[in-house]
Amino acid sequence: MYIIPAIDLYNGCAVRLKKGDYEQMTVYSNNPPEFAEKFEKSGAEWLHVVDLEGAKDGTTSNIETVKAIVEKTGMKVEIGGGIRNDETVDKYINIGVSRVILGTAAVKDSAFLKRAVNKYGDKIAVGVDIRDGLVAIKGWLETTELKCFDFCEYLEKIGVKTIICTDISKDGMLGGTNTELYKKLNESFNIDIVASGGVSTIADIKKLASMNMYGAILGKALYENAVDLSEAVKTAKEAAQ
Repeated sequence: MYIIPAIDLYNGCAVRLKKGDYEQMTVYSNNPPEFAEKFEKSGAEWLHVVDLEGAKDGTTSNIETVKAIVEKTGMKVEIGGGIRNDETVDKYINIGVSRVILGTAAVKDSAFLKRAVNKYGDKIAVGVDIRDGLVAIKGWLETTELKCFDFCEYLEKIGVKTIICTDISKDGMLGGTNTELYKKLNESFNIDIVASGGVSTIADIKKLASMNMYGAILGKALYENAVDLSEAVKTAKEAAQ
């Protein structure tokens, strides 16, 4: 199981939100590429990056920061946040991003989603953000009537290979992750599932790895020193054997 540290970008800084609330933002670093290098030294192979400004307004205002992260590390970088058209996907792929995550657009624009999957294959992932069993969009500001499992079934059908699933109620709370949800998703679909939201202890990581999850995203737990990344990477490899 991959342990995937997360960097959320806002105005060129690495920040974290509580439950997706832009009013509850903590700035952790003014130098995200340097931050990313520390994660790489701890053994991380993938890095999860979210452009929070993009998630709200569909811009790519942090693309130079993303490019710097790609260039300064040997990690594979996945990027999400406001990617709603072919041009933006192309931009990110062209600067060396390994995987582009579609969120709102995957729900709202099925034609675009299908084009992206057909063109880039496994370089396209979908972020499925869940609030009370329903899919949330627009930086978690809006909850749809779309059920999580119905949407995942559709994604599998059109050839999506990776889903990053976030339980919003757990995100940034350091209260443990929704292992039941991820277990059910992993058993129900032939898709790589990345668990996100509330992964905050080595016990969480052991449990997810033992369920043969593809990956788990670590955010606030790293920033608050609740989990040591080197230990997390080692634990994930051992538990999955």
